[in-house]
Amino acid sequence: MDWSYVAIAIALFFAMNIGASGTAASMGAAYGSGAIKNRRTAMLLVAIAALLGAVLGGKEVVKTISGGIIPVTLMSVEVVVIVLASATLTLFGANLLGIPLSTSEVTVGSIVGVGLAYQSLFVGHLLVVVAFWLLVPAVAFIGAYFSGKLIRRVQKRWPNLQKPGSKGERWLSILLVGCGVYEAFSAGMNNVANAVGPLVGAGLMTSYSGVWLGGFAVALGSMLLGGKVLETNGKKITSLSLLQGSAVSFTGGTLVIIASLFGMPVPLTQATTCAILGVGTAEKGFALWQKGIIKQIMMVWIVSPVSSLVVSFAFVHLFLRFDLYTLAVLVSVFIATLGFVALIRLIRRENSSINDQGGGI
Repeated sequence: MDWSYVAIAIALFFAMNIGASGTAASMGAAYGSGAIKNRRTAMLLVAIAALLGAVLGGKEVVKTISGGIIPVTLMSVEVVVIVLASATLTLFGANLLGIPLSTSEVTVGSIVGVGLAYQSLFVGHLLVVVAFWLLVPAVAFIGAYFSGKLIRRVQKRWPNLQKPGSKGERWLSILLVGCGVYEAFSAGMNNVANAVGPLVGAGLMTSYSGVWLGGFAVALGSMLLGGKVLETNGKKITSLSLLQGSAVSFTGGTLVIIASLFGMPVPLTQATTCAILGVGTAEKGFALWQKGIIKQIMMVWIVSPVSSLVVSFAFVHLFLRFDLYTLAVLVSVFIATLGFVALIRLIRRENSSINDQGGGI
């Protein structure tokens, strides 16, 4: 059996899912607000922008994914299959559980799992990547917060600026669509590397052919699978005004493009979420933080890389090293961790129940 075809097939499937879940969401604000009414048109714009982002600016992130975290010598075809399969299975399992994960963090986690299994890892470069994971969401929040303050002033000074049917609304709608395309461009620039980077590392294709192939797969995923994501994401963020939606897309897109120029794979989803949080805080104050958004962001940041790391580490020991003892220890620790988490949740529920009963007496 030629594992090269298996690796390429998994990579293309992964890229299509990236197109559906990541890039299609970038047009959610424009579609949800009615700035662009035709869903197919929105998906087509996203597909074109993501393809252009991948082709014009995706090579630097491909370099990091293909050989910046573990040595290129480890990137055999079998290892690439394990990396891509671990990332894909982790995302698939998370989708079944309803847990949103970052494709960039899942891919990096899978590669780190392989590096740990072979005890060969570029720790310094990995720390830089992790630093970007912390920095980008924080800067997104700060930038969107001050943008939100400015937007409040603009809306108070020109209250009819976004009045339905006005000339101002038409121009702001165009601005929002443009910012959505800009964000989709940044997603293609950064996220395509998650699918094709391991293939480039194994020598199955060049960076040039990789970004083209991955870009087409992401675009295809946006067109074929992105409709439901667009509907869901659009409905969730319709509370944003045209100016606020533009600020969110522009902030997230700009930060992801900057990270891509440095070759850093970063989570666009978290950048966008923090930008939405920043705009919301400027509008409603820090009371918004009580809605559990921070907890969700932290959960995604931790669970995404750790889950795929565990899966890829286990796959290496099971299929390549045939080290069943280490695998058994790993599975035992994993099960014990799940049991510990379940126990904590049970204790919290019981304490909450006792407090509720005490409050009713």
